[in-house]
Amino acid sequence: MPLHIDYYASLNSPWTHLGAARITAMAAAHEASLRIFPVDFGTIFPQSGGLPLPKRAPQRQAYRMMELKRWRDHLGIPITLEPKFFPANELQAACCVIALRETVGDAPAVRLAHKVLKAVWQEERNPGDPATLAALIREIGEEPEPLMRLAAEPRWAERRAADTAAALARGVFGAPSYVIGEEIFWGQDRLMFVEKRLAAG
Repeated sequence: MPLHIDYYASLNSPWTHLGAARITAMAAAHEASLRIFPVDFGTIFPQSGGLPLPKRAPQRQAYRMMELKRWRDHLGIPITLEPKFFPANELQAACCVIALRETVGDAPAVRLAHKVLKAVWQEERNPGDPATLAALIREIGEEPEPLMRLAAEPRWAERRAADTAAALARGVFGAPSYVIGEEIFWGQDRLMFVEKRLAAG
């Protein structure tokens, strides 16, 4: 029986971006369903022992930069180490992803989330700007105006808050996290274990 992956993402995370193509490919290869949750890690971090990047010790910030360079080179994925629009305001984009997920389907929601990440980390574009977000929605083949009107309804921000609370209750504390059953795999560097779990069925 095909497995299901709950995919907890930050739309500002370079690590989520670095794992984006691989988690999509793995799910497709193993015929696993993939459902994305663009949750609020600004809420999760204070309750799970994490710190936002500016509050981390200088040593940790320096090591993060080293690791980004290593993974960029290892994966061959272009990435701007200090992008112009990081961190972007992700609330509107997250609500669009959730509205798309709930009204159209999981696959287009994942495509939009990954497009937003690519905009920040490869293209020096600001998905927090409504005009840029509209262009990104159009680029994945969706109509921006109706989706952005829909996403402005309060129910989607409320749904994000509920998804965030559910993620915390489930034990999610960092992005990206891939959850299969009761198993949490935190970080794009754990995708080899995700693949093994998918292969095991």
